[in-house]
Amino acid sequence: MNQSNKIQNPKSPVPKTPEMNDRDFINDILSYEKYMTDSYSIVLNEASHEALYQDLLTVFNETQNMQRELYNMMFKKGWYSLEPADAQKLQQTYQQFSNYMNQFPHQGPAQ
Repeated sequence: MNQSNKIQNPKSPVPKTPEMNDRDFINDILSYEKYMTDSYSIVLNEASHEALYQDLLTVFNETQNMQRELYNMMFKKGWYSLEPADAQKLQQTYQQFSNYMNQFPHQGPAQ
């Protein structure tokens, strides 16, 4: 996909030097926050003690919120871009997973 099809704000300038700049630091922290939310998600699935689960859930939510704030900051500064989804591929994927619903033993709400 070419660059003109990307969803992106104008880039905020950063110095092009060997030293880490603001974009590099924020990107590094964002990567770490994504890793942490993935890890907390796994731990939440495995926690058997209710009080521990609630404490971990609080930390997970704080970490997830920070990840979102960092993402929003990078997107606003033009340091994070997205590619628009192809409508045909979306429809195909929707249809594929809709067909899977028929295989579940208990159906969700009627459509």
